[in-house]
Amino acid sequence: MPGQSGRTLSSRQYPCENCPLRPLPVFREFEKQELAFISTFKKGELAVDKGATVLVEGSHSAHLYTVLSGWAFRYKLLPDGRRQILNYLMPGDLIGLQGSVMGEMQHSVEALSPMLLCVFERDSLHELYRNHPGLAYDITWIASREERMLDENLLSLGRRSAIERAAYLIAFIGSRAKVVGLNGKQSIQIPITQQHIADTLGLSLVHTNKTIRKLMDRKLILWRDGGCEVVDAEGLKQLAGWEGLGEGRRPLI
Repeated sequence: MPGQSGRTLSSRQYPCENCPLRPLPVFREFEKQELAFISTFKKGELAVDKGATVLVEGSHSAHLYTVLSGWAFRYKLLPDGRRQILNYLMPGDLIGLQGSVMGEMQHSVEALSPMLLCVFERDSLHELYRNHPGLAYDITWIASREERMLDENLLSLGRRSAIERAAYLIAFIGSRAKVVGLNGKQSIQIPITQQHIADTLGLSLVHTNKTIRKLMDRKLILWRDGGCEVVDAEGLKQLAGWEGLGEGRRPLI
């Protein structure tokens, strides 16, 4: 795997017992036996360069991944190359579950920034489901959460105006980033381009640029070379008519 698509497989820098994500309040605690299993389930860590492809639509992967650090996005392509971004991935998110259940990936995943991924053997999922019902429920919960997010995104595409869509998207990504500590003590910086927003919202790049300028004029965001800075998260949510994530503690595999 080293050198393939900007990816390098390494031994563990972060044993599961010392995972930097586990202390975050958003994640539920493991039972002792669950932590012991997850520690054997994890086979190593994968360093991914910005812009590298983590998984390819139609591929058969032997692995699952949990994002330990960094950002990515899931997307599908039409035959003529047009891209639809489906969702964004950040620390704590599970990648590759669809391929494990359906046999092959139905979407691709690309890194928005340098990433570090925890690597798990897909074949070990059978043992997880047989012997660890709590973890099996967690994976079901993760899949249900993804469905819920896609429902909200579909509502946005179908019924919100362009400026409401953009406000929702930035508020949604920013809220998710905040709870997993991606902003630290600073304002939230989202490493996306206007092309990413256009490909998520189904807008032309010109329309997206005009919409972003409207959000900037309302002092809701700033646009920098490195991406989007959230200035007024509550204002974005109010404009989008979105109440927020509404999540309690969630699983971490």
